[in-house]
Amino acid sequence: MARKQRRQRGMTLIEIMVVITILGLIAAAVGVSVMGQFGQAKQQRVKLDFGSLGQALQLYAMKKGKLPDTTAGLRALVEERILPELPRDPWGNDYVYTLDRGVPAIVSLGADGAPGGDGDDGDLSSLDRDARSRE
Repeated sequence: MARKQRRQRGMTLIEIMVVITILGLIAAAVGVSVMGQFGQAKQQRVKLDFGSLGQALQLYAMKKGKLPDTTAGLRALVEERILPELPRDPWGNDYVYTLDRGVPAIVSLGADGAPGGDGDDGDLSSLDRDARSRE
């Protein structure tokens, strides 16, 4: 009878190790799936910023009769008090503004902050088909 009471008091070391191993595997699986979502969330934020910056550029064009030139760039939106401050992309870089034949483009250089690249380092442009569909 004393033996039965001793067994029922707690779990063995092997049982505890099995539970900890299972919890570790679950945490690893969740961590891997969540990490992939961070990159997608940052790209979605860039596309939302493209939309709001595009609207601010339209308002600027209505006020001034033309879009800002590349010298003034997006800073002109702050100077005209259309935006309180310029947003930065999710990687902490400034957005790049270009004006080619009257067509404005806003570009995020990605995580590396340099032109080109793939994945998180890839450039995103407001002229891309995917970006325009989100605006």
